[in-house]
Amino acid sequence: MVAGIRSLWAAYPDRAGIAVIRADAPWAISHRGDEAMPQQSVSKLWVALTFLQGVDDGRWSLDESVTVRKSDVTVFSAAMANLVGESGYKTTYRNLLEMALIKSDNTANAVLLSKAGGPSAVRAVLAAKGLSGIKFGGGEHLLQAGTAGLEWKEEYREGRKFQAARALLSDEARKAAMDAYTSNPPDGATPIAIARALLRLNKGDLLSPSGTRLMLGLMQRSITGPQRLKAGVPADWIFGHKTGTGQDFKGRTSGYNDVSFMTAPDGTTYAVVVQIADTTRPVPERQQLMQGISALVATNHER
Repeated sequence: MVAGIRSLWAAYPDRAGIAVIRADAPWAISHRGDEAMPQQSVSKLWVALTFLQGVDDGRWSLDESVTVRKSDVTVFSAAMANLVGESGYKTTYRNLLEMALIKSDNTANAVLLSKAGGPSAVRAVLAAKGLSGIKFGGGEHLLQAGTAGLEWKEEYREGRKFQAARALLSDEARKAAMDAYTSNPPDGATPIAIARALLRLNKGDLLSPSGTRLMLGLMQRSITGPQRLKAGVPADWIFGHKTGTGQDFKGRTSGYNDVSFMTAPDGTTYAVVVQIADTTRPVPERQQLMQGISALVATNHER
């Protein structure tokens, strides 16, 4: 497995980080595993973790009612935007958590983040739980505006005004912003740090038993990225994951990720993380790298 993973990683021409760790094993396989790379929507995991810690602490309830307003709608969240009418969208925090982790909805995530206390609360939970090597930025709207080379304006929440403003930027401005983001991402995390966090989550070290079951279950139900890591996992394994995908500019993507746990039929769990920090390769090639990594883990598992 070690040689196979190295071969796949070495053959991929752009900057990619890989980490594979088996639960309770003294080894880890990593390539660029200690480099901070863009997370994009992978960071929704840490918002969910912070929110569920608040549930564990009795500060709020999953079934508490909440109304999502137009002023809550953020960028790249068309599905939620269609639900929010003039009087808002009445739902529960449980439903928002499902939308954030299963569908990777940005607005659902933003409302959860606000309830949990904002970015500073997420950073505090990461620090309190000893999850070093994982940064959390200023929230989706600020992250995406900065990646594009824009200063955030509230009007960008409406329709496609963000995309329209982005289209007016020069190629030079877009490239400079993307260069700055990918070289020092405010939401950067290392593949090794994410893998270790996923193993601790799976073991029950980060949340109560009920919170752990809920979060792992939502990750198993995720519908995003079916051709990434998931496509290499045998049907009789348990698989849960979170994808993350950055903005595109002239065929270049600022982050193309999948982070997961894979549990074999005998109960052995692996954390498998692939973060492609900055790439111009066609999407099928990115997916082939991910599929190859997860397939190697499964086929080399010592039964």
